[in-house]
Amino acid sequence: MTVPRVKLGIAGLGRGFMLLLPTLAAHPGIRLVAAADPRAEARHQFATDFSTTSYSEVADLCADPEVEAIYIATPHEFHREHVELAAAHGKHVLVEKPMALSLDDCQAMIDAMHRAGRWLVVGHSHSFDAPYLRTREILDSHDFGAVRMINALNFTDFLYRPRRPEELDTAQGGGVVFSQAAHQVDIVRLLGGGRVRSVRAATGSWDPSRPTEGAYSALLTFDNGTFANMTYSGFAHFDSDELCGWSGELGQPRDLREYGNARAKLARIRNAEEEATLKNTRTYGAGLSLANSSLEGVTHNHFGFVVVSCDGADLRPMPQGVQVYADTRRYLEPLPPPTIPRREVLDELIGAIRHDRRPIHSGEWGLATMEVCLAILESARHDREIMLTRQVSVPEVSAL
Repeated sequence: MTVPRVKLGIAGLGRGFMLLLPTLAAHPGIRLVAAADPRAEARHQFATDFSTTSYSEVADLCADPEVEAIYIATPHEFHREHVELAAAHGKHVLVEKPMALSLDDCQAMIDAMHRAGRWLVVGHSHSFDAPYLRTREILDSHDFGAVRMINALNFTDFLYRPRRPEELDTAQGGGVVFSQAAHQVDIVRLLGGGRVRSVRAATGSWDPSRPTEGAYSALLTFDNGTFANMTYSGFAHFDSDELCGWSGELGQPRDLREYGNARAKLARIRNAEEEATLKNTRTYGAGLSLANSSLEGVTHNHFGFVVVSCDGADLRPMPQGVQVYADTRRYLEPLPPPTIPRREVLDELIGAIRHDRRPIHSGEWGLATMEVCLAILESARHDREIMLTRQVSVPEVSAL
């Protein structure tokens, strides 16, 4: 029997939507039926691309009876309001990471969705990527014993991409901890078992013209004895894609001639208004459309260099599969190239809605990830270890 496609509405046609657009358009289990965005040009482009309804207000999208589920890709500070609106109208929700900017907001979102009896999935973080899910499956097989240590690092040009002023203000959800640690923490929690006991961290804010955290390092200890070292830098010097065969975060081949482009482009900007204008050129409706989106990624998405150390092997998730360094041999557990990159996030949403299958990335999971992210900031601010209380275990991936 054919499973009906999920009728999805989009709240926010910005950069997050643009990154997921090719997946949304190609996935056989999704039908885009409506969208909401305050920008007239974005609404017009959506209507042109998909011949569907568009609204200027998220409330009107939530009230649309044709919409079954809503992908909330609005700015971080609006996530709670928009999830509660969706819940009030009985919609399932996929909400962008970071889930929210406070644990109180995260819990309010969870409570609203529970009252509505609808599914909440938090994504699309890189912990949905096939290499990390396959690594978790290998860990669940117990072929290599217990997980003892995880090392994860990622160096990018994140801080020097065009930003709106609020994206450089930590209090408004700016900086790498809210936007990038949500990816890395999700991955490390997935591989480490989920329940982080404590966080000890330092952050770096070293450029007065970009006055927010551009880097962090953190030591996470887990209830099961595992520990993890995480490092992230967005200062646009070393690029950890060099350690991933120059396969980019989205699976695209990297052009080494582009080194330094982010800083060079930013140097030509004279003020915050010009920078915001430049950022808008990378958004849907401002020159970008379905025609500009692409499924060109030739390898799986990734989030930098990761090694999981077990009793009997080290496992390295890579864009092409999982490299296994066992006691007596070294080999690759290959993954077929993705036909629809990032489809895993939509598979998880559809599995919940159509098959009543509890997602890995539930609201409770998203709250636990945000507890770690907030602990990174608190630990760095007060120079002390932070103990955690809101963590949850990861279910067995192979059972989903």
